[in-house]
Amino acid sequence: MTSKEIRQKFLNFFNERGHAIVKSSSLLPDDPSVLFTTAGMQQFKPYYVGQADPQKDFNSLNTTSVQKCIRTSDIDEVGDERHLTFFEMLGNFSFGYKPGEPRSPKGGYFKEDAITWGHEFITKVMGLKIDYVSIFKGEDGVPEDV
Repeated sequence: MTSKEIRQKFLNFFNERGHAIVKSSSLLPDDPSVLFTTAGMQQFKPYYVGQADPQKDFNSLNTTSVQKCIRTSDIDEVGDERHLTFFEMLGNFSFGYKPGEPRSPKGGYFKEDAITWGHEFITKVMGLKIDYVSIFKGEDGVPEDV
């Protein structure tokens, strides 16, 4: 299977579950707080902080994308077989659900659906086996995953 086929399977999977497909944004974002796009969620920052409306812009509270990114955290080590500067992040995002609130009738979701769909994509669509699962037990004031 080619990388292009993997990308398309990912986008199709989440599109079939109500996610709008959003093109990759520029590696040079319109965000003065960063120099480069270093994460898949970077292009969605205005939606997470309430500066933009995903329903208006994407006709959905859920999006999926293949975002081009530049790795900078270990730039001094770039060049060997483990350290590259360019990569793509496949992501699925929901802007319509906040923990502790009722689920949005427009389609927002949180961890349970994200984990279920991630597992389904990996095991059923990609046909990969998952040998174990880890759960974050909490640390430094960050609560454990439940």
